[in-house]
Amino acid sequence: MLMMMTLSMQREQFIIILLKMAPLTLFLLFLSSSTYCCSAVSNLTSSKPLSLKQTLISSNQVFELGFFNPTNSSKQYLGIWYKGDSSPHSVVWVANREDPLSLTDTWALLQISSNGNLELLNGTPQNSSVLWSTKVDLSSNSTLAILLDNGNFVLRDSTSGADLWQSFQHPCDTFLPSSVLGFNLKTGDNYKINSWKAENDPSPGDFTFGIAKKKPPEAVVWIGSAIYARSGPWDKLKFTGVPDMASSYKSPYNLVEDVEEGTTYLYFNNGFNNSVLSKVLLSPDGMVSIMLKDKAGYWYANYQGQNECDQYGICGPFGVCKITDSPMCKCLKGFEPKSVEEWNKGNWSGGCVRQTELLCHKKSNNNVSENNGQKKDEFAKIGQVCVPDFYEYMEAAPSVDACHTLCLNNCSCIAYSFISGIGCLVWSDTLVDITEFESSGDDLFFRLAHSELLGEGGHSSKTKIIIGLVVAVSAGAALLAVVTFCLHRRKAKRKATTATNNELIWTSTNLKRGDDQPELHFFELDSVLIATNKFGITNKLGQGGFGPVYKGQLHGKEVAVKRLSSSSSQGDEEFRNEMILISKLQHRNLVKLIGCCIENEEKLLIYEFMLNKSLDTFIFDDRRRVELDWAVRFNIIDGIARGLVYLHRDSSLRVIHRDLKASNILLDEKMTPKISDFGLARIFEGTLDLANTHRVVGTIGYMSPEYALRGIFSEKSDVFSYGVLLLEIISGKKNTSFKDEDQYQGLIAYSWQLWSEGRGIELVDEALGESYNESEALKCIHIGLLCVQDFATDRPSMAQIASMLSNQIFDQPQPKQPIFTFQASSSSYDPSTQSGSRCSATISVVEPR
Repeated sequence: MLMMMTLSMQREQFIIILLKMAPLTLFLLFLSSSTYCCSAVSNLTSSKPLSLKQTLISSNQVFELGFFNPTNSSKQYLGIWYKGDSSPHSVVWVANREDPLSLTDTWALLQISSNGNLELLNGTPQNSSVLWSTKVDLSSNSTLAILLDNGNFVLRDSTSGADLWQSFQHPCDTFLPSSVLGFNLKTGDNYKINSWKAENDPSPGDFTFGIAKKKPPEAVVWIGSAIYARSGPWDKLKFTGVPDMASSYKSPYNLVEDVEEGTTYLYFNNGFNNSVLSKVLLSPDGMVSIMLKDKAGYWYANYQGQNECDQYGICGPFGVCKITDSPMCKCLKGFEPKSVEEWNKGNWSGGCVRQTELLCHKKSNNNVSENNGQKKDEFAKIGQVCVPDFYEYMEAAPSVDACHTLCLNNCSCIAYSFISGIGCLVWSDTLVDITEFESSGDDLFFRLAHSELLGEGGHSSKTKIIIGLVVAVSAGAALLAVVTFCLHRRKAKRKATTATNNELIWTSTNLKRGDDQPELHFFELDSVLIATNKFGITNKLGQGGFGPVYKGQLHGKEVAVKRLSSSSSQGDEEFRNEMILISKLQHRNLVKLIGCCIENEEKLLIYEFMLNKSLDTFIFDDRRRVELDWAVRFNIIDGIARGLVYLHRDSSLRVIHRDLKASNILLDEKMTPKISDFGLARIFEGTLDLANTHRVVGTIGYMSPEYALRGIFSEKSDVFSYGVLLLEIISGKKNTSFKDEDQYQGLIAYSWQLWSEGRGIELVDEALGESYNESEALKCIHIGLLCVQDFATDRPSMAQIASMLSNQIFDQPQPKQPIFTFQASSSSYDPSTQSGSRCSATISVVEPR
């Protein structure tokens, strides 16, 4: 009995102890369980494959490997991306680029096979096929796969620790800081990145980027097997054809050659900040961009390569391309277009030919004696260039003088350049792909006949001087007569007009001749009159606040001519502003200014012709807006954002547009958007972020509150206008089209009401039917409402907006309700004639357009 009582007491005490410990025990069990569930798995073993819904995560929590579905795609791929962000711009590597899974596939497996290789299976567990495999000859099947902290996915021998295969040796469209591009002459390895076929299609695209096998080496973008763009030779610090990148910050590239090993490798150093994520991206259109990720998690282009002059050989043999010139191609001194007719049409591919044969070539062809009185060939210089292709390195010429002598004494040598960090380069064939820069670059010396350096061939120096003096005196007398006549005639006209035109002519002349200004072509009025059929009504394209716009043909090229109307609300200051600004800005989403004409009473701007006119002719037209499907609208939204990022941050100037609206977005034949009309734009100097004006100008319905009410403008003023425009593109409704009797004050209020009630999708244009991406549309509406918030500080920057548009994962704060609304009565508002508007806020000075 006593024993039973003792056992009973012990059992009760044990139960009491268990009860007391229960909370702690349960907590420890929970902690253990949660730790197990939440710990990131970074490796794959033969007993732990990866299924469709699972991912591997690198130990530093930056990279993730798994299956993803690109935006608007019905395919699935195995890839690596930055953790938490699986948009196409963040995917850095794809395994099955050419053999995707279908979005409807419910079973796929990444495993280590029985032979030790990685393989991707698709189908069913009972009947599967191999979509992709590492295909390495292995002596052991004891392997594991690890996702490393630098984004490299490696297959490793679990016994020796040796890496048997790695994704860095099979790159896709992204060059990461720890990887390399280049080649090994001994093994035959050649590492290049290859673009995606499209933004939502990871299959191999048309473009590759890598290092060309030449001495000195250079980076090249190929389209197929042909060169598309080149960087110029490496000078131990930078690629000489990319001077702007090297001058703005320490070059992020480092190229290392090992002659003994036969290797030439390019490293991407992330020379910005170790805490900043960075990468080099080759886009589907062949653009090479250095991308950085900011603190808010947005990717933006820190440097973007390629403008029109970077297109390989665009000006043909002996042609020189300068992006700020118009036309951008010219012939080297002593050369002329091979076909003047084609050249004037803008087809420069035929290039240029010599005007005077070289003495060297005469001697070799005709056995001409050196003592026949002819001077030896000499060298002309063109500075600040990216030297042409097909160069040879001359180690035997260690100085510029030695390089000059070597080339001069060899008739087959037609040009030379001595580049610091490289040495002597010579050319023995045609000179192809010369680009001239505003600053930096190298000197190129090219062989010319002696007479070409003097001027007209065959004249003596004394004769030339006499002829030159006669011509100069005659020209001076003629010019004096013309000026006297013009002054006499102009005195009869209004003094204000005379002064203004003189100033505008002076401005355009400086743009053409100034050393620090890009060249702007100055057309004669007669040629413009012929081109536009004397501004005939059949040539008229439309009418804006500036005045009428006409279609014309100048030098075989279609152009659009803007004619400043005498009754225009836009004056001479705006004309000059646009003439200067657009000539300095070059971007695929900005309209290109070809030239101008200022003569008599006429003030004309000549632009590239846009086949599809302006955006407002589509989205506000019940018949034509059906032509804008969702893909086109989204590309327009994205293109405008990229153009504004360039204006605000990436161009040589910081420009605030101040008049962004649908009628100022032009569309080319591919419906690519191009921002136009820079008459009201302003340049921001240095670190200035805000400016104030007493003259509030712009378009009612697009102006931000702080600008309309207080005259304060900044980049965020353009952001507000962009938000309005974005909502218009999505809805097909004009912000100022709401009538007085309507329930809402304007499109902003209407959009907010739908959004706040969870009915945002109802804003989407009915013309789209069901053929749009709902999540993408909601994201755009969200962005639009973020842009039109009342306080500028609440609005995102254009760089952030561009990143939001490209990111598949969208995690942004909710927009605040916009209180400010500002619109015109549709019955009375005419932007070309009115000076005020009915609105919900009073504005003292408004100049509508």
